[in-house]
Amino acid sequence: MEITRHGELGRTNGNPYGIGEVFPSVSLDSGNFERVDASDLKGKYVLISIVPDIDTRVCSLSTKKFNQEADKFENIGFYTISTNSVAKQQQWCAAEGVERMKLLSDLNGQLGKKLGIYVEKTGNDARSIWILDKKGRVAYRELITEQSNEPDYQKALAFLREHTD
Repeated sequence: MEITRHGELGRTNGNPYGIGEVFPSVSLDSGNFERVDASDLKGKYVLISIVPDIDTRVCSLSTKKFNQEADKFENIGFYTISTNSVAKQQQWCAAEGVERMKLLSDLNGQLGKKLGIYVEKTGNDARSIWILDKKGRVAYRELITEQSNEPDYQKALAFLREHTD
């Protein structure tokens, strides 16, 4: 998939997963020597915000925005996944006061590679929003082609409101 970053052309490693596909099974680091398998995020709707680098302006903004909104949704999992280390993610969360949004590390890009959103040139996953249904299938996705743009928060949140109990 073609993407841009500040207008500079880039490409992901493949074609991103589509609606209805089961989210890939990948073990991600959640800190404290704990790992979370993406395929275990079942049983409730889950919003996953994938960001290239938590320490950049747009990634920081989007994570904080979804963190603020998470309290309005019961029984919904909210995750941010980046290719930053767990230590970097924990430092960022402490500095920004983010507690509701769970951060997971895709340090080696294995999830991005499976999803078809890994950018080899930068070593990051492309910015995207994924909502998984209770069976772990992709129910909603937003692929942000200009990586310096923020996602459409309201559209993703409206989807959650319409499809959850």
